[in-house]
Amino acid sequence: MPVITNIEDLRVLAQKRVPRMFYDYADSGSWTESTYRANESDFKAIKLRQRVAVNMENRSTRTRMIGQDVAMPVAIAPTGLTGMQHADGEILGARAAKKFGIPFTLSTMSICSIEDVAAATARHPFWFQLYVMKDRAFIENLIDRAKAANCSALVLTLDLQILGQRHKDLKNGLSAPPKLTLPNIINMMGKPRWGLGMLATKRHGFGNIVGHVKGVDNMGSLSEWTAKQFDPGLNWGDVEWIKKRWGGKLILKGIQDVEDARLAVNSGADALIVSNHGGRQLDGAESSIRALPQIVDAVGSQIEVHMDGGIRSGQDVLKARALGAQGTYIGRAFLYGLGAMGEAGVSKALEIIRNELDLTMAFCGHTDINTVNKSILLPGSY
Repeated sequence: MPVITNIEDLRVLAQKRVPRMFYDYADSGSWTESTYRANESDFKAIKLRQRVAVNMENRSTRTRMIGQDVAMPVAIAPTGLTGMQHADGEILGARAAKKFGIPFTLSTMSICSIEDVAAATARHPFWFQLYVMKDRAFIENLIDRAKAANCSALVLTLDLQILGQRHKDLKNGLSAPPKLTLPNIINMMGKPRWGLGMLATKRHGFGNIVGHVKGVDNMGSLSEWTAKQFDPGLNWGDVEWIKKRWGGKLILKGIQDVEDARLAVNSGADALIVSNHGGRQLDGAESSIRALPQIVDAVGSQIEVHMDGGIRSGQDVLKARALGAQGTYIGRAFLYGLGAMGEAGVSKALEIIRNELDLTMAFCGHTDINTVNKSILLPGSY
């Protein structure tokens, strides 16, 4: 086993162990992937101010996200097909998050169902991410299932009314379970750890959908249903309806524009996530970390502002926090750990990020994450 010191080490190991179509699904963006790359590179441009002769004892990364105590200002982002990166991937991610003390967000398009995750974590509260489908009865049922599973927040994704063109997924013929074409079979034969895990689990399809929609009982009918279901007519009236139906904490994901941020405030949501869907929707959109400050300045006193996109280290978390994000989300960093080493890999990713966050905060002259602000950043670099 190689010595793993950062998220990049986990990415390299995941690339070796996860079949190409699922690794590419996680590690890619839409069209030219310019926004996907900018999400990460724009963090690097932000420079930190190092301070010295400051008492660095008794440091704490603990804070709160939507009123919930968290071990650090990080949640695991909702990621589709997580159970194809590693067998039972959503369950493993939720277990690791529970042990670590941060929120886990389950995607509508997960392999393990809401009920699977609730049962495997002894009904420990987790968050559920909702896509709005044309089948409103199905959406109502999903919300009710999330309530029954003790989910403590609903994350409503607003930026996937239509699907951005993701070239790698098209070329790989992405599907769950994978189509048994000759290239796929050859590729999967070189991933024995992954294959053995998949043979040992019954969870190979979209667990939140199959068996819960009339007429959808296999992968063929599922593909036909989902292709028609994402709702291009989604609007702020739907957000109001979902908020009333849910009745609990509501987080709106996919805000990139100040005008939309103001509409999010007016909707009565508890938080918004500055996010461009990891660069997987509108290629050419601004990176999340560049969009963050103006949104914080416009609405940060009225709604809790979180951010998602490009976080690969604890330093990135600290920079986002300095620019006003109350919380951050990790998607790819989580998936790299999961694909590399299962639950242990997720725990390792979280440990890496917290360690980097803790040390960098101290080098910048702070011992409490709740005191961090723009003063730790080099003027002119953000």
